[in-house]
Amino acid sequence: MTRQRIVIENVEPQLQGWDFFIKRVTGELVHVTADVLGDGHDVVEAEVCYKWEHDKVWKTERLAHSVNDAYSANFVVENQGFYEYKVRGWIDHALNWQHGIEAKLKDAQYVKSELLDGIQYLEAVEPKLDEDGKHYVCIVKDLFADEQRYDEACRYAISEDLHRIFKDNPTRKFAHESATLKIYVDRLKARFSTWYEFFPRSASQEPGKHGTFKDCEVLLSRVASMGFDTLYFPPIHPIGEVNRKGRNNRTNAEKGDSGVPWGIGSHLGGHKAIHPELGSEEDFRNLINHANSLGIEIAMDLAFQAAPDHPYLKEHPSWFKKRPDGTMQYAENPPKKYQDIVNFHWESEDFEDLWKELLSVAFHWVDFGVKVFRVDNPHTKPYYFWNWFIAEIKKKHPDVLFLAEAFSRPKVMQQLAKQGYSQSYTYFTWRTSKHELTEYMTELTQTKQKEYFRPNFWPNTPDINPYHLQGANESQHLIRYALAATLSSNIGLYGPVFEFLVSEPVPGKEEYMNSEKYQICHWDWNRDNKLIRLITKINAIRKQHAALQQTNNIRFCDLHNEGMMAFYKWNQDRTSELLVVISLDPYYKQAGSLRLPYESMNLAPGSELMLKDLVTDNTYTWNGEWNYVELHPAMPFHIFQIFK
Repeated sequence: MTRQRIVIENVEPQLQGWDFFIKRVTGELVHVTADVLGDGHDVVEAEVCYKWEHDKVWKTERLAHSVNDAYSANFVVENQGFYEYKVRGWIDHALNWQHGIEAKLKDAQYVKSELLDGIQYLEAVEPKLDEDGKHYVCIVKDLFADEQRYDEACRYAISEDLHRIFKDNPTRKFAHESATLKIYVDRLKARFSTWYEFFPRSASQEPGKHGTFKDCEVLLSRVASMGFDTLYFPPIHPIGEVNRKGRNNRTNAEKGDSGVPWGIGSHLGGHKAIHPELGSEEDFRNLINHANSLGIEIAMDLAFQAAPDHPYLKEHPSWFKKRPDGTMQYAENPPKKYQDIVNFHWESEDFEDLWKELLSVAFHWVDFGVKVFRVDNPHTKPYYFWNWFIAEIKKKHPDVLFLAEAFSRPKVMQQLAKQGYSQSYTYFTWRTSKHELTEYMTELTQTKQKEYFRPNFWPNTPDINPYHLQGANESQHLIRYALAATLSSNIGLYGPVFEFLVSEPVPGKEEYMNSEKYQICHWDWNRDNKLIRLITKINAIRKQHAALQQTNNIRFCDLHNEGMMAFYKWNQDRTSELLVVISLDPYYKQAGSLRLPYESMNLAPGSELMLKDLVTDNTYTWNGEWNYVELHPAMPFHIFQIFK
């Protein structure tokens, strides 16, 4: 039994009530909506209450009514860590009184009794006011009680000044609150990052020589000059010698074969050790520090699996599963077999010590200065492990970010994001047509996924040589990079195979022939070409224009050509607005008529715009909704800055 008269429903955003938190980065808006209902015709007021986890006092923003008892408001999250938020509503008796007396006066009714009734609301609000406000209320109370000043009292009763006092100082009597929900706020890099991946063992300038961290240091200036801010290394640990794979995934390695970096562990150490040919711990620390000085963060690979000769198998045999014949169960994803890798037994009786040890692995590298991890195959480990693991690290190190490398079923990938992953690999690698790309981006940005799933678009990876890049020309590579870099604010590139157009496949498979996964490669790191220069230009544009530093603000434009697509992007306060036009045809010219989304741009049809191509510096003046665009394979995209 209660005297509360407010019902609060459909509070958004939320994920399954309080089971999971939504995500933001510092400085972002949280747009809250809710249905707030009161009985009868009384005035309903509502607000969103929010606070950072270390705050003691709730802040509030008043919810504005739209239609059909729907309310909304925005607030900004300013600090990293958890925020809480909830919706509160109440019958506002003071505003209800003012609304009623205004209606009666319009009907020429005598309201002396109502004026006397209003004194109680003035007395209720008086203690909340400063001295000037209290003086004003005293004047109004005297007027309401004075029969000789009736007309003046009526003017004060319906005045905007009194309305503002009641609005700003509600008593919230018998207020009702929704359940409390959570937001996790990351640093900006969770939303905007530009990744580059290479194998450190292939970093040597000398053919046939194993690369070192010192060789990687030499390459940092190249990575920085191309505009990448995150350098991701495959695992840097000792590689197993038992069941080591040979070149091109041969089952038996020959003498000198370097093995697969994801087959972690040997007599030289495990997940807390560094492959001795890469260098020392001091070399790795120096690399991290040098990278940081250039604005680059080193991202490490967390691959929670082991080679058959990893020290864990002797020290903790219960962490692994054996077959009935006593042999060790190696990793499989039928028909694929990974004889050089053994998975952890997550249902082991000793699972708690396993969890704690793996957590200590991450802390070990965080102590080196690593703040970004790409996690290998997280979907093959328990979801609840990741929930605990990520939360434990972020308690002490909120700057640490995690990228989930999970090319799995949609709900599996979404579940990992809900459990705490900062970013996620996506299906972009296989989306090629206009329809597929538009549909996928709409799913990512217009459904509930936008609240928790931060996509990271990769045109390729060491595991994936997509069919559309196999034997592809320069234009196709440009198209794929331009799409990734403008559609998503988080992007990644496996190089240097991409910029050097190395795409020979294993016949019939989306795999690279002579893959770096199985051998050391030698690259001409001083080589330059048009693709490298345009990747560099695109990355610079991303850093200079905030519209490309977020993913969700996107509107696709009408363009009557299936070989082209166009979209409008903007930042939170619309100080940065871009129009991107991309051809999907790497061989032939494409042209069409493009409609500007004036309604999304808050412009009247026929408004004149100046567009500047940020790649070529050419400028154009458009003064109609429909405009002709044309693209050639030599330069298959426009990135226009919009000047209104």
